[in-house]
Amino acid sequence: MHPALALAPALVLLLPPGGTAPAEADLAHHGSVRLAGDRVTVALTPENHGPTDVPDTTLRIAWSAPLTDAQPGLPAACLRTGPRTVDCRTGALPAAALGTPLTVDVRLATRPTEVTVRLDTVWTGGPADHNPDNNRHEVLVLDTGDTYYF
Repeated sequence: MHPALALAPALVLLLPPGGTAPAEADLAHHGSVRLAGDRVTVALTPENHGPTDVPDTTLRIAWSAPLTDAQPGLPAACLRTGPRTVDCRTGALPAAALGTPLTVDVRLATRPTEVTVRLDTVWTGGPADHNPDNNRHEVLVLDTGDTYYF
């Protein structure tokens, strides 16, 4: 028997009941972060390297310092989800395409000399992302007014 045929039963077990492989998409987020006083600005563009279109995604942005209670400047696609977190819809992402750029400007409850910003896709609308390294970022930002890229 050919060695590949010995694996055939195991491969069938990996497929869902419909017999087709689950959808997969490679999402990425690239952009910048800037800290000036108590204001942090995160600007990014989501991207889908494919091979499958993604109907919608949710990106979580977390800060190492707490945010002020009021965040009136959050974009309509974003929602405060905790003392240090904001979740944002990035919208549909066709395969091999860039999404709509997103800028999130928040105020911190203190004026730290540095803050760590974490970004992570927490929902993909169905497709699996087996390469999360390009959509998970952790950026240490100093209060210099300089822009840090990810």
